[in-house]
Amino acid sequence: MNISILVFGSEIFLETLPDQIRDTAAFSIEAIANLNQAVSKIQIAPPDVILVQASSDGSMELCCWLKEQTKLSWIYCILLEDRSHILSDKVNCDDLWESQMMSAALRQGADAYIWWLSEDSFKDNFVKSPAKEHLLIAQLTVGLRKAQKYRDLIRTNDLLSAIALSDALTELNNRRALEWDLPKQIHKARSLSLPLSLIILDVDYFKKVNDTFGHLVGDRLLQLLCTRIKHNLRFQDIPFRYGGEEFVIILGNTTCEEGLLVAKRLNRIVSDQPFAINNTLSIDVTISLGTACLRAEDDMKGISLLHRADQYLLEAKASGRNKVIGCDYVSRTTHLHAVSS
Repeated sequence: MNISILVFGSEIFLETLPDQIRDTAAFSIEAIANLNQAVSKIQIAPPDVILVQASSDGSMELCCWLKEQTKLSWIYCILLEDRSHILSDKVNCDDLWESQMMSAALRQGADAYIWWLSEDSFKDNFVKSPAKEHLLIAQLTVGLRKAQKYRDLIRTNDLLSAIALSDALTELNNRRALEWDLPKQIHKARSLSLPLSLIILDVDYFKKVNDTFGHLVGDRLLQLLCTRIKHNLRFQDIPFRYGGEEFVIILGNTTCEEGLLVAKRLNRIVSDQPFAINNTLSIDVTISLGTACLRAEDDMKGISLLHRADQYLLEAKASGRNKVIGCDYVSRTTHLHAVSS
């Protein structure tokens, strides 16, 4: 595990840290003294642990800001007290005062509070305290355990998300994944002024396959079909199992005409060669496809875009199956639905 430590403080302060932290390949350590730069760094590349020099300008602000960031709450923040007036007061104060100081630091966002060195100690080449170094290493260990648990949780959540968004039979993304991804693709297309198209396809007479050969053969046919389709898509095309024998493909950065060409190619590669279910059974299959492209008036969820492609799919099936109907088809006809295309 590559452990990253951000030190919010000066280079001189960095030198006071234990050698086991500074001089080992196990840690990636960086010192930043500017509050805005530190915040930017944390947002871009969150560290596992933050060591904060209390005397640095903005130290308390950084602790407070970090505490308010829900998505960064796993970062362990250790405040190292090095303010001269605080350390000098400590000598003349009781344990209650010390507890109050620690409580104040923890309330402001620190996960741990350690009495460290003062600026005067830096100048006088102060000898480091082994006890304080051991305490810092112990707190650092706590922070690293917290970071590791967070990473394990993220991996688990990623795995669960992948399972929830994947179709077990075909290993394509499922309908839930489509409902999550299509709005993102629409937002991206509109933000970057890029075209976006979509294909809905359906296996022709699939019920007849199940009725004749059984559902296990039907399942195997869908697996082979999806493999063939996936191997003939472009890198920006995203396939989904929409339900049963119906599939949706999002075509990123693709115009209506280009989408129609993709659909025609898929129609051809499916029908050109039978699907070998086993050594003794091969099945000829055709598909019907409807294509549509994103318009300015389409909703952000993609419901109207899906509906338009689905209407073209129904048209393809009603007019004989094994064909593609979409934008290009409409542009060359006087069909009634030309008005909505």
